[in-house]
Amino acid sequence: MMGVLDWPGKSAPEGGIEHPAFYHMIDVGAVAECLLAPLDLPAERKALYALAAALHDLGKISASFRDMLREGKRQGAGRHWEVTEVWLRDFDDLLSGIAGDVFDRRDFYAAIAGHHGRPPIQEEFGKMRVAAGKEAQADAREATEALMSLWPGARFDLPWEEVAAQTWWLPGLIAVADWLGSNPVFFPPVAAGPDAEGYLGQARAKAARTVRLAGLDLPDLSQIPVIPDDWTLRPMQLAAQDIALPEGPALALIEDETGSGKTEAALILAQRMMQAGKGRGLFFALPTMATANAMFDRAADLVGRLYDGAPSLALAHGRAGMSARFRELIRAPRGPAQPACTDWLADDRRRALLANVGVGTVDQALLSALPVRHAMLRHFALSRKILIVDEVHEMGDPYMAEELCHLLRLHRRMGGSAILMTATMPVDLRAKLCDAFGCAPPESRAYPALTVAGHAQVTDVASVNTRGPVRVARLPAPEAALDLLQDSVAQGAAALWVRNAVDDAIEAVRMLRARGVRADLLHARFALCDRMRHERNVLETYGKDRRDRPGRVLVATQVVESSLDLDFDVMVSDLAPIPALVQRAGRLWRHMDRRPAAHRPCSAPLLHVVSPDPGQVSDPLWLRHVLDRGAFTYPLDQQWRAARALFSAGQIDAPAGLRDLIEEGLSGGDLPEPLKRAEADRIGQGFARTDHARQNLIDLTASYRQIKGFADDADFPTRLGVEQHVLVLARGTEHGLLPLDADAWTVDSRQRSEISAAARRVNALPLPDQTAPEIMAAKKDWPDWMQARLTMCPVAADGTICEGLSYDREIGLIFGLS
Repeated sequence: MMGVLDWPGKSAPEGGIEHPAFYHMIDVGAVAECLLAPLDLPAERKALYALAAALHDLGKISASFRDMLREGKRQGAGRHWEVTEVWLRDFDDLLSGIAGDVFDRRDFYAAIAGHHGRPPIQEEFGKMRVAAGKEAQADAREATEALMSLWPGARFDLPWEEVAAQTWWLPGLIAVADWLGSNPVFFPPVAAGPDAEGYLGQARAKAARTVRLAGLDLPDLSQIPVIPDDWTLRPMQLAAQDIALPEGPALALIEDETGSGKTEAALILAQRMMQAGKGRGLFFALPTMATANAMFDRAADLVGRLYDGAPSLALAHGRAGMSARFRELIRAPRGPAQPACTDWLADDRRRALLANVGVGTVDQALLSALPVRHAMLRHFALSRKILIVDEVHEMGDPYMAEELCHLLRLHRRMGGSAILMTATMPVDLRAKLCDAFGCAPPESRAYPALTVAGHAQVTDVASVNTRGPVRVARLPAPEAALDLLQDSVAQGAAALWVRNAVDDAIEAVRMLRARGVRADLLHARFALCDRMRHERNVLETYGKDRRDRPGRVLVATQVVESSLDLDFDVMVSDLAPIPALVQRAGRLWRHMDRRPAAHRPCSAPLLHVVSPDPGQVSDPLWLRHVLDRGAFTYPLDQQWRAARALFSAGQIDAPAGLRDLIEEGLSGGDLPEPLKRAEADRIGQGFARTDHARQNLIDLTASYRQIKGFADDADFPTRLGVEQHVLVLARGTEHGLLPLDADAWTVDSRQRSEISAAARRVNALPLPDQTAPEIMAAKKDWPDWMQARLTMCPVAADGTICEGLSYDREIGLIFGLS
């Protein structure tokens, strides 16, 4: 055994103890044991997974690896995880008992070795053996026998397709266990001495403490309702309490109008699924960081009630640190029903998926279905959770829809259940998602509806709408919108004009202000610090608790559709597809309990839509004649169908008429001849996007070893669209370039100074020279990938960045003359 203990796991700190690789392997196996303990798996399966985790670094028993650590020599053929696969295949006679088929075992060996985020690259095994040495081979064999004695009975017999599924899940488990087992704070170095069994006792005690401190322990499920007793449940929430659930994985669809309490209904349903053994945690997947932040704020007060103990709760997206609520939870004490987030979970957005309850962008979940680094870690993190996808209608783009279908297949394959929430999902998308999960779609077109696909449906859900139908009127030109808004503000209204393009929004707010109208502006082309400041002001002026008659107008883009809880008396919108218009109308006369009709400056809710007449189409520029740049934001044929359906109906009758309006607005009516080319182009692009997604997505019929790719996330995007260029805005000071609203460069201040714009527009401009001394000094600590992707842009006192580009903190990023 002392020969086995002479192989180092990592470099010893100067003058410190060298932790043997063999002990590290036991550490990781013990952590895996703790992670597996609460899962409902056969004992022999748990033993196999713990053994697999322990064997993950068998390749560190190698002369090449030891010489690299101790003497600084360049490592020979094969990195240590690739040598792991060589040793496992060489010792197949020892391991033959874990599975009956040699090819199944080899797939497992590749999964064990592939814990660094991708399958090991198969080089010549002979060269790896030579570099590792015969002494290492003998000691690695002895180590394998010793580890097998610690986890006897490890066995796995399943059909091949299920073996393939397990080879995807296993690298994720091992990666998490290795992450924790490699942390010297949790597992300080131990000098060679104890034998395998003696050291395992030490490792198990450390592992139990480590899993708890990291926030990965699973508290017992609570039996109290997740919604407090003093709440009055809404109809959809009552339906979620009663609908029957099937055995095994379940897919639920909550279709109801905005403001109906879908989130709380999903929590009620998720709690019932968890109590039925369909998961031990939740992950909320949202379309944007803004909607994820809003969901995090909303869910944080309730999710603690899902557990008897205190759960871990994390926000998972690239700018999670910007959330004040999330920052409050980090290091907060975990008390009864009080969620918190550990430093370890908060340190990496991939780790955030491992929290008992996670909230993030849908991209974080979709990456588990793409061949990117650490996809399997994400898959493991999600596999034991109820996946809750909100605003599903926003994922109807052919590329994202195909990804979401694949995610549902992948999730169900490991026994996962899901809940999909939407206000405006078309029935064809609903059918596609149900089919992907392996369930028959509902036949009823009723709306609202709560469906457990292939099992049960509740359609007698009463509406919570107290405002009545929203009448619709057409405005023939933007000038008519300006007149209407000026008159409305004079009467004290809280008014909104949703424009499809940022440049149009900027132009509109300038024209309103030129008329003396008090107008605010919100869009996505602000630096993050200014975007957050404007959002706070917008919520104060137009939110739930606003004054009855503020006498102001907000000009905004699509950013107001879902993430902000706003309430307007008067609304104007550029023409958009029906789902977008319905979402926008959801902010009109929203909080009737606080501001009933008598408190409004107008007699009824009315949506004014800036649009040409759908009955008068003379050329393909039908929409461009009325809307400027906003005419190109959405597919032209869907815009025309939306206009035809909306103006024919004369109202948005939610919920009774909503389903028919959505379907008519997306596929009803024969297009005028000048617009048929636009429809053909959209359909063709849709086929291309679907095919693109299918080429990118992981092949579910293959084992982990067979998957190709595993490149950077950027090579396999979660969504297609206009390529963005990220600028980092800076201000010149006597101390050099500094962030817009901070006195030093940190991760936080850099992100707050970032702004994104269309790459095709930005790249055509003479952007500041990144080799300028003051820029190089400010960027000196940036990693190489950040240097390549982010462009620092000093902003002059007058707002100039370069010729053709300027920035105004009240207007945003401006192209052309300011």
